[in-house]
Formats: sequence, C-alpha cells, structure tokens
Amino acid sequence: METFFIRALQLILSLSILVLLHELGHFGFARLFKVRVDKFYMFFNPNFSLIRAKKINGKWQFNFFAKNIPANERPKRDLEGDVVVDSKGKTVMESIPVNELPEGDWRKYPDNTEWGIGWLPLGGYCSISGMIDETKDMNQLGSEPQPWEYRSRSVWQRLPIIIGGVLVNFILAMVIYAAVLFTWGEDYLPLQNAKYGLQFSETLLNNGFRNGDNIVKIDGQPVEDHAEVVEKILIDGKQSITVLRDGKLQDIKLPSDFAQQVLASGDTKFVSIRQPFVIYDVAAGMGAEAASLQDGDSIVGINGKQLFIFQDIAAELDKSIDKKVSIDFFRNGELKQAQVQVDENGKIGVTPKPFFDFFEVKHVEYGFFAAIPAGINLGVETLTSYVKQFKLVFTKEGAKQMGGFGSIGKMFPKVWDWQIFWSMTALLSIILAFMNFLPIPALDGGHVMFLLYEMITGKKPNEKFMEYAQTTGMLLLLGLLVYVNGNDIFKALFK
Repeated sequence: METFFIRALQLILSLSILVLLHELGHFGFARLFKVRVDKFYMFFNPNFSLIRAKKINGKWQFNFFAKNIPANERPKRDLEGDVVVDSKGKTVMESIPVNELPEGDWRKYPDNTEWGIGWLPLGGYCSISGMIDETKDMNQLGSEPQPWEYRSRSVWQRLPIIIGGVLVNFILAMVIYAAVLFTWGEDYLPLQNAKYGLQFSETLLNNGFRNGDNIVKIDGQPVEDHAEVVEKILIDGKQSITVLRDGKLQDIKLPSDFAQQVLASGDTKFVSIRQPFVIYDVAAGMGAEAASLQDGDSIVGINGKQLFIFQDIAAELDKSIDKKVSIDFFRNGELKQAQVQVDENGKIGVTPKPFFDFFEVKHVEYGFFAAIPAGINLGVETLTSYVKQFKLVFTKEGAKQMGGFGSIGKMFPKVWDWQIFWSMTALLSIILAFMNFLPIPALDGGHVMFLLYEMITGKKPNEKFMEYAQTTGMLLLLGLLVYVNGNDIFKALFK
C-alpha cells in the first residue's frame, strides 16, 4: 500500500506540474494578444472548487470550498418579453450587462481572470473568452464577436494561443533533461562490461536468443548501451542481430512481425542484465526474514542446484510457489544454508543489489553549457522515439497494451528518487505535447487543423460545425480514457 501511495503522489505531482505549465502556455499567448482569460484552474471543479481567487480593485479575494460561479448569462427575450429559442427549440442565452449585476459579484469584473483549484485531480483548464472548447458551448457564443475575444483575433494570433501549451511542454522537457544531466550526469552500462551476458524475454528466446548471449551488433552497427537494443529492435524494426555466445559470434535473423509478437506476448522485461544475486534489502514478514537472511548475503544455490545469477534463481523460485526451499548463500566468505518459505508469487521477500554494483558503469559529467545542447538533443531523440513507437498503437497487439493512469503510475519508482522523478516528468511532458498535437477535435491539434483550413481557404469553419466537432472529440477522448483505464483494471484482475 505504501508503494501505491508513493507512486500515486509522484504521478499527481508530475501531471500537476505539466498541466499547470501547459495551460500557462495558452494563458501567456492569450494575454499577449489582449484576449481575456475567464478562468484558470488546476484540476477540474465540477459543481464546486476547493479555492477560488480573483483580483478586484487591486485586492485579491478568496473563496474556499465554494460553489462555482454561474456563467454570466440569462435567457434572451424579444421585444414582447418572450424567451427567444433557436430552430431546435433551445433557449438562446445572452450576457447579463455588468451594470445589472449586484455588488460583490465577481462577474462584474470580466477583465480579471478567476484563478482556482478544483477537487478532481485529472488535469486542469484555461477558459479563454470567445473560444469554443470543453468549458463552453454555442449558447455562450451567440452574440457578435467582441474585441476582447479569441474569435475576434486574426488566425496568425489565434495559432500561437492554441500551440502555446504544446510549445511550453516540449521546451519544459528539454529544460528538465538539461537540468538532470547537469545535476546528476549520465550513467549507462556498456554492453561489453556485462560479463554474464543478457537475459531475454520468452519471445526473444523463441526467436533464437539464449540467456547469457551478449548483443554485439545490430544491422552491422556496434551497440554500446543495452537501452539501444529496445530502440533498434522493437521500435526501428532492425532484424539482423550479432551476438557473442560462448566466445563466438553468431548471427540471428528476426522475423518481420517480431514487434507484434512481443506486444501480443505481453513481455514486460524485453532485455535485462544478468547479474549475481546479492541481497540489498530484506522485506519484513516474509520468508527471507523468517530464515534470518541478511543484507549482503550472496545466494549461490537453490535445492542443491548451483546457481548464482539472479534471473536463474528467480526462475527456480517460480517453480516452488508456496513451498519451502533450501538456499545456499555466502555470508562474510562462509557458506551457509537456510530453509526459506516461498510465497504465492514465487518471492522470498528480498531486493537484489542493482546491476551497476557489479559492473563498470560509464559515467558522463555535463557542465552547465554542455548540458543545454545535450538536454535539447535528448528531448528531440525522445520525441522521435515516441513518434516511432506510436505506430504500434494501431496494431491489434499494440491496442491491447495501451494503459491509463495505473500504467503511467507504475513507470515511477517504488521509492522516491528525484532523478527518476524529473526524468519521468520530462518524458511525460513530451508525451503530453505529442498527444495534444494530434489532429483530434477537442485537442490542441484539432484546433490547429481548423486554423490551417482557415489559412488555406480564407474562411472560418462554421461555428455550429465547430461545436459538433468539439463534442465528437470529447466523446472520443472520454471513450479512449475509459478504454485505457479499463485495460489497466482488466490486467490487474485477470493477469
């Protein structure tokens, strides 16, 4: 449960930072072109808000746990006092004149933005005056465009307002990457230093690999970092692999549908570094603690089998679920033995030391001025890689692997680590920028698509069409949200 809360807190903090700065991108360009921003909210606020604030006559006013202020509108009436309806029988709304609003009503000060924090931590929004989005409909835009509204601006001013959020997210990612490189540098394990070779997923084993092989070349090009293996094989679709096996080079040819095989299998550990099993931490209340195993113990055998590689021992424990096993281990140079209970998940309750404790890791330091171009380069490479990966979403196997908030949360570590947190935040910032730029109505990319249409034709899309497109886009996004989070629930319950 503690792990869940740590991951959830990291996820909420990361997304809060990203959404806040994304919406500030829209806000900044809107105010640059003197367009009113009606509301700016962190998190959504159905019915009520945790905090609402507005600057009135030079002083800030605050409301806590307050109901939302209704839209500044009322039914429009004709000269005879009857309510006006449109062709579908829907009441036509009009703005209430400011001088008719009571004193103290925040709606009397439309030039100032209402700032707030909602109670539903799933995002946030920036409601721009005169813009058709998820915060308003056509009834609120029934009057002629006003000078302070988004719709009264030229297409060349509306475009920066729309892309401001995406632009900020991408720049933010590069800034974070640069800061991470400057603060912590970069560590990676050269493959030639992995002296026990690599551990492969079942799909790779079925296609000619053996555990203990070390990848030397991919399509004839040397490979140094094991992270490149996933990029080149799974994303770039490289098929010719040269491995070092028992001191000899051997070529492996992968099939053209290999990426689909991996996705269909659900393999989560594509390639990992084989390493000795030395205990780093012992969990309370599990078999290892009951058997008095300690940090630093080096496991070298299970049930009489001489094994010292972590992955081999883990596979052996999987065969002994809910049973006791005899474990041989070294402690301070002395060989010992213990009877250890294995739980229903094939675990004994220990965390192994990380692989970089056993091998020579390459560390690269970055000065301030070197970190800036390195961060920009890393941001561009990450975006390029993600775009390449996105094509897998349109395969049957890829669609099944899509995940929601649960999957994203699992990307964060079980313990708080600021380096990993900021690296993950930079990655999510790039994903948010890319996904928002997709040409789907209700996303920034959908608005850009309609603006490009206007640039080319010289005509604005019909506002009624824009409303329908916005509604369709919202339904599509809600359906996608239900699907990906449903995938998470299904995997948690049945896999």
